Amino acid sequence: VKLESPGPVIYRQERVGLGGRSFMCLKFRSMRIDAEKDGVARWATKNDSRVTRVGAFIRKMRIDELPQLISVLKGEMSLVGPRPERPSFVAQLQQQIPFYDIRHSVKPGVTGWAQVRYSYGASVEDARRKHQFDLYYVKNNSLFLDVLILLETIGVVLQREGQ
Repeated sequence: VKLESPGPVIYRQERVGLGGRSFMCLKFRSMRIDAEKDGVARWATKNDSRVTRVGAFIRKMRIDELPQLISVLKGEMSLVGPRPERPSFVAQLQQQIPFYDIRHSVKPGVTGWAQVRYSYGASVEDARRKHQFDLYYVKNNSLFLDVLILLETIGVVLQREGQ
């Protein structure tokens, strides 16, 4: 990461978690340092030009998510749960998706039902579809479902289905 693009290897980004509280999410940086130089939050898209070559590899292998294990240890995240979203997107999605806040009734996860059931999301419509999976997870939350999601996550990583 450092050889290909100047700046930190790990970046911190505010995300919304349990109860709608914000926390700082850590990830390995996969985009250029100036990816949002205008200050406007954007969803990453397939073949996003802001993603570096190394970034594309670590995203595909889901290596960029590993620093989030620190948030798991701190109790801000769980291994499994709805993916935490950025506050600006949460504000937008709360207006456009009914019952969006229900996803904040459980800890966000490093992986989740939506991540193993739906391709990478880059729009409000994708968020709406993924939210259906998040609602299913919240309603059916169990150790069995968590284990199933973890096993399917391993399959996603091994088959390199990441974005």
